[in-house]
Amino acid sequence: MMVAERLRPMVMPAPRSVPPDALAHAGDPDDGLMCAVQNGETQALSSLFERHSGPLLNFFLRNGAPRASAEDLVQDVFVRILKYRATYRPGSRFVTWMYFIARNARLDHLHKRRGEVEWDDVYTPQVEPADRAEAAQDQVLLARALQRLSPEKREILILSRFQELKYEQIGAILGCETGTVKVRVHRAMRELRDQYQQLAQRGVS
Repeated sequence: MMVAERLRPMVMPAPRSVPPDALAHAGDPDDGLMCAVQNGETQALSSLFERHSGPLLNFFLRNGAPRASAEDLVQDVFVRILKYRATYRPGSRFVTWMYFIARNARLDHLHKRRGEVEWDDVYTPQVEPADRAEAAQDQVLLARALQRLSPEKREILILSRFQELKYEQIGAILGCETGTVKVRVHRAMRELRDQYQQLAQRGVS
């Protein structure tokens, strides 16, 4: 079976190893909008796009996609959301399902363009330091330190630290237990700190 076929969201809308109550999130406005999309109110997809296109763009950029490719991938995610809307489970966390689709879209893109992926140093600090030069330097250091990580470690850090998903959500996306996610995040953070410190000591031109 082709890799791209294995990873399509309609085949695995949510990993079976994750209990349903880990995804339940009553009162989620995104859930309401997605249910409207399922019921044929496709204009609700515009509201979901406005709420999540920015974070999705950052997700793809931080995972190494050039801006043009990242923008195309954002569009692809929402096309897939509409196409596979029947696989969404009402009452679930929409963001978890969305990033599951986004991850599949990115992996399909990498499979199709293997060896062509570039790195974009596009990072916005969570809090902008007073010294703009220092902020720019930190931004470059962080981008390059993340680039040195394996794709798996970089992805899990982006989901947890940049996209601010909970461990339970990341477990649902990756198909693993919450405890496993915690261990992987801890190891990835430790390696990121090591890489960052090495780059900081050597200086970045």
